[in-house]
Amino acid sequence: MPSVRLVHRSGPSDDRESQLLASDVDVARSTLEQGRGLMFRRSIPDDYALVFPFDAPDIQWLHMLFVPFAIDALWLVDGEVQKTKRLAPFVGLGRGRADTVVELPAGAADGVAVGDEVRLVE
Repeated sequence: MPSVRLVHRSGPSDDRESQLLASDVDVARSTLEQGRGLMFRRSIPDDYALVFPFDAPDIQWLHMLFVPFAIDALWLVDGEVQKTKRLAPFVGLGRGRADTVVELPAGAADGVAVGDEVRLVE
C-alpha cells in the first residue's frame, strides 16, 4: 500500500512552493474514527496528521475532550485552507466550514495561511 503524505503549497497559484507537513497520515473515514479522532492518545509524532474527509463543505466542529496535547487544526474546501487554529489540550474548541479537516501537532501548521493549498499525495 503506498504511503500518503500531506503537502502544503503557499504563494501565487502559478508559483507555489511545496512543503511536507506530514509523512505519517491517517485518514478517519468512518463515523467511529471521526468521532474518536485523537482522543485518549498520549501524544502524536511530529510528522503526523489525522485527516477527516467529509462528503461536502459544511460547518465542522472539533473538540479537545480527552486530548492531553495541543494541536493545529486546518479547515479545507477543495484543498484550499479556509481557517487555521491552535487548539489547547482538553478544552480547545473550533469550528469552520470544510469538506476536509486536518489535525497536526502544535506548531506544524505555523507557516500555513488562509488561501494556501493543503493536499494528500501518494
